[in-house]
Amino acid sequence: MSRRQKNPLRALTEEERGELERLSRSHQTAAIIVGRAKTLLGVARGLPYTQAAQVAGRTSGDGVAHLVARFNQHGLKALETRPGGRPPLVYGSAERNRILETARRQPDREQDGTATWSLSTLQRVLRCEPGFGHLSTYTILGVLHEAGLTWQRDRTWCETGSAKRLRRSGVVVVTDPDAEAKKS
Repeated sequence: MSRRQKNPLRALTEEERGELERLSRSHQTAAIIVGRAKTLLGVARGLPYTQAAQVAGRTSGDGVAHLVARFNQHGLKALETRPGGRPPLVYGSAERNRILETARRQPDREQDGTATWSLSTLQRVLRCEPGFGHLSTYTILGVLHEAGLTWQRDRTWCETGSAKRLRRSGVVVVTDPDAEAKKS
């Protein structure tokens, strides 16, 4: 005999039941959402949490209890996956601008120890500044890519969609008018 459920599933509306039925049979929806829909339908049919978990291919009735509590509060939004497992955003727009300013300036051989920027040399220089003690190269790369900068063969960072071309009159910067459309 199972224990009394502290937070039983509320009565489903016809729209919720129809949506749960549709999601439980879906082949295009993420498997986690399909499993949650099957679990909620099992609980709605009167199955105990442990049996509803087993029907949906889960092992724990505790997870079903949490899902039911979330469904009672939020409705069908409880089926969606929630963000988690990654640290909160640490660097705001001011810090991102400081990263971009450093990347766009010409490095000083004496001060920076390099003639061209790489991710590790940018990281070394930025970590000396206040507020960037644990800055990773992955974060720098993400900021540079969001700004439209890409790593070139000549070991420099250049704006995406523009190229320097040698002409008789000198070096000319040519821009691609479709660069923004090609990025996405």
